[in-house]
Amino acid sequence: MKRILVTPPARVEATVQLPSSKSICNRVLILHALAKGNDEIRNLSDCDDTQVMRDALRDMPPVIDIKAAGTAMRFLTAYLSVTEGTHVLTGTARMRQRPIKVLADALRTLGADIRYAGDEGFPPLEITGRKLAGNAVSLPGDVSSQYVSALLMIGPVLENGLRLTLTGEIVSRPYINLTLELMREFGAQAGWVAENCIEVASRPYVPRPYFVESDWSAASYWYEIAALSEDARIALPGLFESSFQGDAKVSELFERLGVHTSFRNGSVVLEKRGAPIARMEYDFVNQPDLAQTFVVTCAMLDVPFRFSGLQSLKIKETDRIAALIAEMRKLGFVLTETGGSVLSWDGTRCKGEPYPAIDTYEDHRMAMSFAPAALKLKELRVNHPEVVSKSYPRYWENLSEAGFNLTEE
Repeated sequence: MKRILVTPPARVEATVQLPSSKSICNRVLILHALAKGNDEIRNLSDCDDTQVMRDALRDMPPVIDIKAAGTAMRFLTAYLSVTEGTHVLTGTARMRQRPIKVLADALRTLGADIRYAGDEGFPPLEITGRKLAGNAVSLPGDVSSQYVSALLMIGPVLENGLRLTLTGEIVSRPYINLTLELMREFGAQAGWVAENCIEVASRPYVPRPYFVESDWSAASYWYEIAALSEDARIALPGLFESSFQGDAKVSELFERLGVHTSFRNGSVVLEKRGAPIARMEYDFVNQPDLAQTFVVTCAMLDVPFRFSGLQSLKIKETDRIAALIAEMRKLGFVLTETGGSVLSWDGTRCKGEPYPAIDTYEDHRMAMSFAPAALKLKELRVNHPEVVSKSYPRYWENLSEAGFNLTEE
């Protein structure tokens, strides 16, 4: 599918079955493998990222191609370092441009046998698993939290446990805490011992069955739809009020944009209430995957914004800051980047394209965050809409069920 035309309904009233949390699925798959468990993982996501992780852990081929799954690249780099055998870990052309040196260096400090099969500092990697005797490592806290999570999850199987020190600003702390919580559910003894230091005891994981919560990141697009609708009531089953997912923050943030959240009978219910605030400022250092959603939503609501803490967006599926600037200009909005970590809009506009088509840059979140803008624009084209399969394969189907008209072009 090359392009899809999105035309919105007059009113949105829907019950939407979200995908399960990709963040939880990919962590639980690693923990389950390290525990050598045969117990069932229920409500496992069918998204691309989770499927490549599941297949890799099940089949363990000599060459593991994780395609565009950044989470799988980071988590499997650590997992393979402590797992018997030699494997080459590779991915798409974009994946081979995404840095892995910080994680590889940290694992080498612990004794891992990792070699670059291509350019220094980037995948593909040739990894030979073995017992690791090292137990102390330090790395910058402002790189991807997935590096931190990858190291933490192998901590219990290291001969002497792990003491991990993070230097400088620590980004995406909720994702680190999610990892620690899941580790503890599988029997690990792990936690913060100082503001910037985590200790993990050497003790085997305990196999257990697990049910995966729905994905709060996926919920963000339905919050956006509610915010941009004139009238909306949307039920999202399977989300926990006391969730450990960092993106659960979306419910609080969208209150500022006129969307009220209530928890009823195991579902989150969204309702459009009131007007948005006049201007929005927020530091997304702990929820970087929500940035695209809020950039598009605020612009469409004519709410100027300044969003900081976006430094990790440059090493995602694409340079998300550059992509947002380019695609929002198509819609007539002039965004400004500052210092590689701040994106803002002061109300400045330009002449937009008469029939804009949003490029998605092989990035699922570009497609999903821009599509709801059709509610304000009356129609919008999205190029390569199939990218949503990375995290939310039924996204377009769910939009159609909610009344959106989707036409392939």
